[in-house]
Amino acid sequence: MIARLLVVSFILMIQQESFKEIQKKNTRVKTAYDNSEATVKKYFSDKNLSYSGFQLFIRAFKKERKVEIWIKEKNKETYSFLHAYDFCTSSGTLGPKRKEGDLQIPEGIYTINHFNPVSNFYLSLGIDYPNAADKILSDKRKPGGLIYIHGNCVTVGCIPITDDKIKELYILAVEAKNNGQQKIPVHIFPTHLSDKNLNEIINDFNAYSSFWKNLQPIYQDFESSKKLKKVKVLTNGAYAMD
Repeated sequence: MIARLLVVSFILMIQQESFKEIQKKNTRVKTAYDNSEATVKKYFSDKNLSYSGFQLFIRAFKKERKVEIWIKEKNKETYSFLHAYDFCTSSGTLGPKRKEGDLQIPEGIYTINHFNPVSNFYLSLGIDYPNAADKILSDKRKPGGLIYIHGNCVTVGCIPITDDKIKELYILAVEAKNNGQQKIPVHIFPTHLSDKNLNEIINDFNAYSSFWKNLQPIYQDFESSKKLKKVKVLTNGAYAMD
């Protein structure tokens, strides 16, 4: 009876631990907080944003090799720009990922689906490629997978931002999930999809024109509203905003 009570008490204790507390049991995550949380908090104070209770949105632009970080404060409807990180290196060309081994960084509408505190690339945040659209449009047998934003400076389709910078982004993601954000959106675009930029990249990569024209309204809607609308996938693999 006593042993059973001890087991139940242990289970209750584990259940009461927050996501942040569980993550910080990993040495690299604890080190990230020790080394980089003050820097992250300064990004917030410099922008007059609250570090408490925020939600996170990540946008990546392949041509510019930038990862943008956007924050929605508690009880706010719109997102505010917080910071940007450079890709340390890149692979492939502009255009979506369609097959295992093509070296392409995906393009589309994703979410973070994995926190890896023991990554081969220091810390890493997994992206849910192939998503519903990719499963329709990509190679049916081997679409590829295991796409991450991670540390280090090597890639065959992921987005590396160095160990120092992934510490900061990992903290932001942990804090957002600890605040109750179950899905952290990640939008990956070939470039900033203004009409001018879209026409320029279509001239170089015409095969992706329909795909990029499908992504453009999602990019433009956030640019104008600083709000995120729900995006669904149609039966032909196209994205559509609700």
